[in-house]
Amino acid sequence: MYRAASFGDFKCAHCHTFVSSTHQLSGVNNRNHCPYCLWSCHLDLYAAGDRLSACKAGMKPIGLTMKKGRNKYRLESRGELMLIHACIECRAMSINRIAADDDAETVIVVFQESLALFHRIHALCDQYGIIPLNAESIGIVHRQLFGQNVEISSTWRSLHKS
Repeated sequence: MYRAASFGDFKCAHCHTFVSSTHQLSGVNNRNHCPYCLWSCHLDLYAAGDRLSACKAGMKPIGLTMKKGRNKYRLESRGELMLIHACIECRAMSINRIAADDDAETVIVVFQESLALFHRIHALCDQYGIIPLNAESIGIVHRQLFGQNVEISSTWRSLHKS
């Protein structure tokens, strides 16, 4: 019989992949989304990890935002890259830290798709005080995912021009 190695491991309800919640893999304390498809489940009500929501529906990744950073002396003081999730049932929205083991290409796809629906997503996010990243934020997204000294690929350059 197989037992999960740590409390909170789960099978993704969207892509059906087993997801480990081990802190050493993800770098986060409260794993709440699949690192492969980035979908989440509406579990938290008031705070990350409280697991008090009665909804339990799927939460689709719809865009990216930045969590405000505390260091006002940093050149790029906008904080860390976060996923924006929208519940497919109750329409609640939340932001979630990108985990160390999240698939960077899938994060890019979420960002690209959010640009195509930017005005609609912005209107939804505005109700929750969330500011989605726009096309001008491409450099920030790239640096957050791949580091400061990694050259922007031709795919990223073409995205920035569109």
